[in-house]
Amino acid sequence: MLNDNLMMLRNIHGFSQEEIAEKIGISRQAYAKWESGATIPDVEKCSRLADVYGITIDGLIRTETVDGFGTIPPAPKGKNIWGSVTVNDRGQIVIPKGTRDRFGLTGGQRLIVLSDEHGIALVPAEVFETGMKKAMEYMSINPEP
Repeated sequence: MLNDNLMMLRNIHGFSQEEIAEKIGISRQAYAKWESGATIPDVEKCSRLADVYGITIDGLIRTETVDGFGTIPPAPKGKNIWGSVTVNDRGQIVIPKGTRDRFGLTGGQRLIVLSDEHGIALVPAEVFETGMKKAMEYMSINPEP
């Protein structure tokens, strides 16, 4: 798990083993042992690695898999990968239980569907509406010239 994430993250970010070792203050040989799984870093070194890659320590040590794709890199701090869903023939999806629990989603709750060129996002309607009200208030106080 950890060694796979270390290898994946290093390659994604385009670092050599020597560059990562230098960034966290160890030898390249010590880092190579972590990637091979021969040894594991202590908590302090895990913290340094997580900072270098912009992820959490939890993300560094856990392996995430997505059906049909395999192992995926750890998500950046503040981001989550909850798994995959399948759209049924009526366009419906089931939001993973972990996601529902984390965001307190319940049956009948309204969600706003947002998108950009890369995909979609679901935002609780009350959160979106509160943000829009604040934006509208700001615009009425500070109109564009």
